[in-house]
Amino acid sequence: MPRPLRVAIVGSGPAGIYAADALLKSDVAAEPGVSIDIFERMPAPFGLIRYGVAPDHPRIKGIITALHQVLDKPQIRLFGNVDYGTDLHLDDLRTFYDGVIFATGATADRALPVPGIDLDGSYGAADFVSWYDGHPDVPRTWPLEAEKVAVLGVGNVALDVARILAKTADELLPTEIPANVYEGLKANKALEIHVFGRRGPAQAKFSPMELRELDHSPTIEVVVDPEDIDYDEGSIATRRGNKQADMVAKTLENWAIRDTGDRPHKLFLHFFESPVEILGEDGRVVGLRTERTALDGTGNVKGTGEFKDWDVSAVYRAVGYLSDELPKLPWDIDSGTVPDRGGRVVQDTGEHLPSTYVTGWIRRGPVGLIGHTKGDANETVANLLEDYAGGRLLAPESPAPEAVDAFLAERGVRFTTWDGWYRLDAAEKALGEPQGRERVKIVEREDMLRESGA
Repeated sequence: MPRPLRVAIVGSGPAGIYAADALLKSDVAAEPGVSIDIFERMPAPFGLIRYGVAPDHPRIKGIITALHQVLDKPQIRLFGNVDYGTDLHLDDLRTFYDGVIFATGATADRALPVPGIDLDGSYGAADFVSWYDGHPDVPRTWPLEAEKVAVLGVGNVALDVARILAKTADELLPTEIPANVYEGLKANKALEIHVFGRRGPAQAKFSPMELRELDHSPTIEVVVDPEDIDYDEGSIATRRGNKQADMVAKTLENWAIRDTGDRPHKLFLHFFESPVEILGEDGRVVGLRTERTALDGTGNVKGTGEFKDWDVSAVYRAVGYLSDELPKLPWDIDSGTVPDRGGRVVQDTGEHLPSTYVTGWIRRGPVGLIGHTKGDANETVANLLEDYAGGRLLAPESPAPEAVDAFLAERGVRFTTWDGWYRLDAAEKALGEPQGRERVKIVEREDMLRESGA
């Protein structure tokens, strides 16, 4: 009787779990069956849903419920706290699996080549997000001394950073933020947050709902300068062809024409301001210099030669994430992705690296919403199954599932399991219960391992 198709998935965020789901829904799952092992370097699953989504976005965190249903399936095993490239390598995975799908995300900040970027008080948004999301591998404290702060970028991460900086700690207390984050935010001195985009309202990458949520806080006054509401032919075409862009522009227009209220924290959304330098004294941020830009007719902008200095003492850059290079895989340094065709990893020679696939941000870069990831996974899995049907996958030497457990035990790797997640989940909910909160996130890796029973 033929054995099940054995597949390893590296990464337990939405990309990896959607790939597992696609495998489970395939014809192969019925006969001869599929057996899937998901490897995750964190002790807990769900990737950027757990460590990249702002804690005051329970709607997005609700996606975890759907992912949970996939991981509950008996054909799937979770190996948490296992780091690809350290605890196991591509050759190891090929020993146990017919195919390997890499679904790792992006955790680093994309560089912004402007003078002053290395000053004290200049931060990457990804690092700040990791702090307030209780990532175990970042410091437990964050300097929040600045009363006036700049955020560079007009995507949803910029909105998250600006909103967390502008809200009070008590507003965020009902969420899952750990105690160290609550204490840190209580000391936050920020009163003015300035968000800068170099293009116009029609080119902003906010999603409409996330933008509108800015205005829901009783402590945040959102301010838009009427002079920043400007469109050219390219912008008008964008609005006509993109419902989301049109909704964002309308929201910004409404904010620009209203009177400024008296909520204590001001959050300014600036457009047509391109950062050219972070200003410093004695090694610390003391300001931001921008160049005013103007639309060129196509929706793009050009510099006007007019410069302005903004009085801020901290700068957060939210200009995109960058994926980590994966050992033993080809790498496109410019895009920060693994080269592929339809999810099949492509070597420098142009040939497909046998039995090796990618999906999600490691494949196409850190762009798009979580929903885009599902189509990605379906295409990758379809091509893996096509290669399986065509006999093009490498045959593993040790396909028995217990061989993986033995390998990790021999290496001395403490790994968590799906049952362990249930234990950790219960422990976090128990921490929140006395305060009437759904959960309080456990931060220390050792504590996570202990609660997971690893």
